[in-house]
Amino acid sequence: MNSGSAVSELAEPHLRALLATAGLDVEYVRGEGDTLYRTGADGTETPVLDFAGGYGSLIFGHNHPEIVARAHQLLDERSPIHAQFSSHPYANRLAAELNRIVHRETGTDEPYYATFANSGAEAIEAALKHAELDRVLRLSEALEEIAAGVERAREAAGAGTATVTGAVFERLGIGRPGTGRRDEEAAVEAVAAEIGRRNAERAAKPPVFLALEGGFHGKLTGSVQLTHNEGYRTPFAALGARARFVPRDRPDVLEEILAEESGTLLGLAVEDGEMRLVERAAPVFCAFLLEPIQGEGGIRPLSAEFAGRIQALTEAADCPLVIDEIQSGMGRTGALLASSRLGLRGDYYALAKSLGGGIAKTSVMLVRNARYRAQFELVHSSTFAKDSFSCHLALKVLELLEADGGRAYRQAEERGAALETMLDKVRAAFPDVVEEVRGKGLMLGLEFQDQSGAEDAVIRDAAHSGLFGYVIAGHILHAHAIRTFPTASAVNTLRFEPSILITDESIERLERALTDVCGILREQASQRLAIPASE
Repeated sequence: MNSGSAVSELAEPHLRALLATAGLDVEYVRGEGDTLYRTGADGTETPVLDFAGGYGSLIFGHNHPEIVARAHQLLDERSPIHAQFSSHPYANRLAAELNRIVHRETGTDEPYYATFANSGAEAIEAALKHAELDRVLRLSEALEEIAAGVERAREAAGAGTATVTGAVFERLGIGRPGTGRRDEEAAVEAVAAEIGRRNAERAAKPPVFLALEGGFHGKLTGSVQLTHNEGYRTPFAALGARARFVPRDRPDVLEEILAEESGTLLGLAVEDGEMRLVERAAPVFCAFLLEPIQGEGGIRPLSAEFAGRIQALTEAADCPLVIDEIQSGMGRTGALLASSRLGLRGDYYALAKSLGGGIAKTSVMLVRNARYRAQFELVHSSTFAKDSFSCHLALKVLELLEADGGRAYRQAEERGAALETMLDKVRAAFPDVVEEVRGKGLMLGLEFQDQSGAEDAVIRDAAHSGLFGYVIAGHILHAHAIRTFPTASAVNTLRFEPSILITDESIERLERALTDVCGILREQASQRLAIPASE
């Protein structure tokens, strides 16, 4: 029996009940490396091999000794946690180190300014807020320039040095009020009023957000509307901005959406004694969000070709690119930024998960200098962000990643290749059961064939209920003492995101477990599933 089970369940009881149906409602009491420990009924500890890896939060495993030692040191030194609205030189050192690595990987020297947060979703929210502030300020600046141009046209009309061309009235679809000098002033006012009306109408339209189908960017009010899963998004549609979703590997659709959503602002220009209507692009697009490897969407890497088209099209449309590296970043694919391997360069980056070394809850939003707005630092804040404890631990994580010429990055690639080779071996042995193996480095997924038409009623019902992946994960846990989970929006796909410490022996254990699962599915033998009703 789990500790606390004698007390009524008040901490998300419905979720606890769902976990129980798949045998996943177990309590872990200790963690080390790629192992979690649970306590049995007799009080003894049972080790569980952890391939879930905190959803990608444990690039160095549970309680890495050097990170733990640094945490102890910080606590022993009484490092201040709550010293808000003061100087934070450690946060600046962290931002500088992140810049150094980003510059190396992307081949740029443009500064990226850092806003720290507590979670990945909060970093995404910060990026969205900053991007919208930038858009609103750019729109305001454009309208001010247009107003100045209209004022110059008024002055020219009053001085009799310029007239409004007939093409202006034709373009606006309004009549010209007379032909005399004073009528010229009235003509300018009529044109200015129509320009003002149209520009105000354009400015009042909500910003356009773009995201990829299958993407996951969090479940907060803003970020959930950019998460493609309708089950997460639709109940809260009235609360947040709405996004247009782009199919993967369809640059043609992206190009169409950008063209459809683009807009213009109108103004007046005086040239050679004539007033002409001028158009300028309106700042319409707030952001395009993407993951270099979609995590909750089924561990789906972005193709280099599509990434290149996204970069080119968004730059041409002046649509800021927000790259969500929350799960794929921090060395998991062999680089700090998985996107850098695709040649992508973001206007914004969001990093989290392993940034805290498996101990601190921290994240960061980076915005490049060309988009940076200093005002954001006064309108956005977080009580727990940018503290000494989390910043120093994040610096330790970067130190470990960069040590020995980036040995940790190379380990992630090598260990990921070994794990992928094993998964490919399982797929080759069970092509009728395994659909595909996907991913990069230590962010891999194995997708099972759809079981909604299975002969076995238990397997079929699990597929229809959306619990298939969780039932499989429950079996692997109880039959093989291995922990993994399906991806949230693609439950036929199991995720594998261990640390760089994962051994060949552990990979072989997982191979035996997956072989067992594939045998059960091939034979439609649900009676062999090892899932207790509850712990």
